[in-house]
Amino acid sequence: MPKYSFRLNGERVQVDAPADLAALWTLRDKLGVTGPKYGCGINVCKACTSLVDGKAFNPCATNTSDLQGRDITTIEGLADGDVLHPVQEAWLEQDVPQCGYCQPGQIMSAVDLLRRTSNPTDAEIDAIENVCRCGTYFRVRQAIKSAAAKIQAAGGVDVAGLAPGAGGGAVSASDVSAPVEVAAGSSALAATGGAGTVAAAGAAVVGAGAVAAKVAEHLREQDGPAPA
Repeated sequence: MPKYSFRLNGERVQVDAPADLAALWTLRDKLGVTGPKYGCGINVCKACTSLVDGKAFNPCATNTSDLQGRDITTIEGLADGDVLHPVQEAWLEQDVPQCGYCQPGQIMSAVDLLRRTSNPTDAEIDAIENVCRCGTYFRVRQAIKSAAAKIQAAGGVDVAGLAPGAGGGAVSASDVSAPVEVAAGSSALAATGGAGTVAAAGAAVVGAGAVAAKVAEHLREQDGPAPA
């Protein structure tokens, strides 16, 4: 069986897999990276959206052989411990997730959009093709605008480290993130609203495990323990 080597969320990995195995199953089943979700398998719902060399792609419709030598970033690669990516922070502040299944792909598509333009219009945001069965499109739009404002306030450099609108060359997975820190006890953590179980699930969806734990701890005092 052929071996393929690539960078995944900043780490070099090597995997044995059939050349034509969908990259989604290599990521999920062989490498244990389960942020990208299966929804359709034909590049329609976009639930699996991730980044390859800093650009959005859909691993459900990409062969594993096409990952060779590339830089892959999934939702797990955006946050670094308690440090959230601006898009993730905006997602929590705007209460975007409901069931949460599509949200990793939604977030990664938003990251890609903000790589390409620093101030997207409603039409550009609405052109994102990710399907949300819960219909949170309005909140997605607000979160993207909020994230764009955060990035501009941080210096106007987009999330791929390129000048907005510059297109994309190869970008290493470690360069894709431009995170901002959520201060301990800040309102960003409490702004998820709703029941503690919902808020904790939403935080987990956006790929920040430590932040999810903080949200759960913060709201457990008010709402009781969240289910495992």
